[in-house]
Amino acid sequence: MSLLELEGVRRHYRQKHTMFAKAGHSPVRAVDGVDFHVDESETVGLVGESGCGKSTLARIICGLEAPSEGAVRWDGAEVAAMRPADRARVLHREVQMVFQDPHASLDPRRSIGQSVAEGIETHRLLPGNRIAGRVQDLLAQVGLNPDHADRYPHEFSGGQLQRVGIARALAVEPRLLVCDEPVSALDISVRAQVLNLLNRLKRELGLSMVFIAHDLDVVQHMSDRIVTMYLGKVVEDGDCDDVYERTGHPYTRALLSAIPRKLAPGERLERVVLEGDPPSPIDPPAGCPFHTRCYAAIDRCATDVPVLRPIPGEPARHRASCHLADEISRSRVGQVQTVADPSF
Repeated sequence: MSLLELEGVRRHYRQKHTMFAKAGHSPVRAVDGVDFHVDESETVGLVGESGCGKSTLARIICGLEAPSEGAVRWDGAEVAAMRPADRARVLHREVQMVFQDPHASLDPRRSIGQSVAEGIETHRLLPGNRIAGRVQDLLAQVGLNPDHADRYPHEFSGGQLQRVGIARALAVEPRLLVCDEPVSALDISVRAQVLNLLNRLKRELGLSMVFIAHDLDVVQHMSDRIVTMYLGKVVEDGDCDDVYERTGHPYTRALLSAIPRKLAPGERLERVVLEGDPPSPIDPPAGCPFHTRCYAAIDRCATDVPVLRPIPGEPARHRASCHLADEISRSRVGQVQTVADPSF
């Protein structure tokens, strides 16, 4: 049984009337029929362009947004049907979020010790005389000096503040961490430190994670499984090695081909370049939502909606919503290839 399971989840937003535009009848389909799961002690990497629905899905998982349709289950029980106390325990303790911008996620008027202690105090996890010691232990666990608990956010660097955010999330002993672009706002020099910290904490505490990032090198380093989203839908889902080595969807292949690589003599890489912008989530195209930008599209793609299903010849866990998934997974387009003449 999965720790977290989403089935048929949709999150649609009504268009509001503003001074610049009238309200429309068609909703914004931020998340449009997503099946998604996370197993115990598993890290799922969630990738896709800006606006594909990743952050909205993360907010649904954390209970910050309610789905318009579909079910969210925790340990097999539907969250919406839980008693209020049980739902609060799941959404406020067992699931925690690490935000993209550590400066914006911390109250500048509170010391970092107060911020880390807030969850412990709110949920009454420890007697008052033991909270300060627990805060110091948490700061040490994420690689910060426990003696700095009385300092304020402006006295720390971005990397240090992200460690504070991680400590604050760990304070209530969660089972699932949702990390929404946790290193994109940090300097290159400190990204690896924060990523290694998250991996270490996952091993030591047995955490599950949903890891959202644009950098697919980072996702590969962190994840056991990869889920690719496009225009509010999951278009590929599979174990990390399967997705990276035998990609089944043209969109995932385009994302992977964009990773900077150092090619050896005799190697070449023909990158997959996507043309145009993603379609509007208000008026998605008929058929496959990706067919307007796909290098491999056929006539059927413009009319028939593909289903997320196992790729022939691949492990059952590796699925793609593409009519040509079998051919795509066996092709070398967008992958490093060896040429006979190194001077080519």
